Amino acid sequence: MERLIKKADVLIEALPYIRTFAGKTVVIKYGGKAMTDEALKNGFAEDVALMKYVGLNPLIIHGGGPQINHMLSRLDIKPTFRRGVRVTDQATMEVVEMVLGGKINKEIVTLLNQHGAKAVGLTGKDGALIQAKPFSAKAWSVGLAQDSQGLDDDEYGLVGAVDTVDPHILTKLQQDHFIPVIAPIGADKKGKSYNINADLVAGGIAAAVQAEKLLVLTDVKGIRDANGHHLSTLTRQNTERMIKKGTISEGMLPKVRACLTGLDGGVHKAHIIDGRIPHSILLEIFTDKGIGTEIVA
Repeated sequence: MERLIKKADVLIEALPYIRTFAGKTVVIKYGGKAMTDEALKNGFAEDVALMKYVGLNPLIIHGGGPQINHMLSRLDIKPTFRRGVRVTDQATMEVVEMVLGGKINKEIVTLLNQHGAKAVGLTGKDGALIQAKPFSAKAWSVGLAQDSQGLDDDEYGLVGAVDTVDPHILTKLQQDHFIPVIAPIGADKKGKSYNINADLVAGGIAAAVQAEKLLVLTDVKGIRDANGHHLSTLTRQNTERMIKKGTISEGMLPKVRACLTGLDGGVHKAHIIDGRIPHSILLEIFTDKGIGTEIVA
């Protein structure tokens, strides 16, 4: 009986959050171990289905770096990175489209459908969702402790950045109660395909749809200060200061920049959470304490 009462207490704790977020869009950047561990994958699908059933509108953007590397290895193509960015020549771009837009995207859609959700897979090219532009090393280095001196944008090949987002297709899908699952591939005005960092796509889409929340799943507890202490809340000003000092760098940098892009576009709160924790999404959205690091405007 005591265990049942505890379950009831959990539901009561979630009730005000369900009421607050009903009808609101929550953008989730799905990546890391949560995409590869079978138990975590199923837990993620359960969480997303539950969110939809209680009235939220989840919208998912996924990565797939390890899976791309695996396929490149099978094809005897050596991956190359500069400052954490995958250099993307034409051969690599073809693999990226195949792995992200085909294999991974459809696996996530199938998993969500198996758990009772109605998911639809897209890339940024569908419905002209994401208009891309070439990646700029100078723009990437703005505000960093180190600058972009000596880097040539041409070295990155078909790496793109988000130029504009047209959320019309996402709105239509949500009106029909579908969950959009988006692979981070875009095209420019001439139809050229670009490989775009999934974190940055999540930030751009969150801003375009005026999401209530942006959740970025990682394989760490959240953001740490210079002394290694976990930070539960950060303001935009403090976050930018940490970027400039180099405290936030490497793999965490695009995740934080995605959060800042979302906040600039009207997202109320952005969260970087540990996707290795079972049901991390539900813990962040529906409990008093939450987990990870939240960044507020």
